[in-house]
Amino acid sequence: MERCANLPKHVALIMDGNGRWAKKRGLPRLLGHRAGIAALERTVRAAGEMGIGCLSVYAFSTENWNRPRLEVAGLMELLRHYARKKVPDLVKNGVRVRFCGARRGVPDEVLRIIDWSETETARCGRMTLVVCFNYGGRQEILDAIADAQSKGETIAGEEDLRKHLYLPDIPDPDLIIRTSGELRVSNFWLWQGSYSEYYFTDTLWPDFGTAELKKALQSYARRERRYGRVEEF
Repeated sequence: MERCANLPKHVALIMDGNGRWAKKRGLPRLLGHRAGIAALERTVRAAGEMGIGCLSVYAFSTENWNRPRLEVAGLMELLRHYARKKVPDLVKNGVRVRFCGARRGVPDEVLRIIDWSETETARCGRMTLVVCFNYGGRQEILDAIADAQSKGETIAGEEDLRKHLYLPDIPDPDLIIRTSGELRVSNFWLWQGSYSEYYFTDTLWPDFGTAELKKALQSYARRERRYGRVEEF
């Protein structure tokens, strides 16, 4: 597959629109989530072929527990089912899976599949897929502060806090993509995304794929990242 110029090292995805996709078709919301997983498979494959080293996805937020009980139960089952089914393919394609988020409150059977997925793919080095699960940016910062305090460490600068984040070794996202036309960050990568570029598309997540990813990367390639600096005249 053709690679885009000025490729970001880390692309993050806010996968939005599964419910609306299902509603437009008169389908249950859970079928929209299943279609969203198919879109994720396409996108992971395309990202690897394009040479993206790290892809992170906002799979389940700390606020998503407030959704209807049956929908939450269905999402947990989808995670367990597709992890068992797809992890061997990820290993074959050199994709390492890492989960990012709080473990407290997550059902034990889900934690077991999370740990198994990370262990099975630990030696893969072609690309890293970060699954943000039970994740919230505000909670991550609070947990980082609490972790530092529990260890008797003082936070005097950015790097002091960074080492207490859930995955401190993951590079900050260069590009954050949000689907479905919504124009907000929804508590995603609040610390890490401070200087990320954003790309918004009206495409609902289940319809996302290679072509849409390429459009986002082409948009990113045309931007100049200054990190607060300006050129001298």
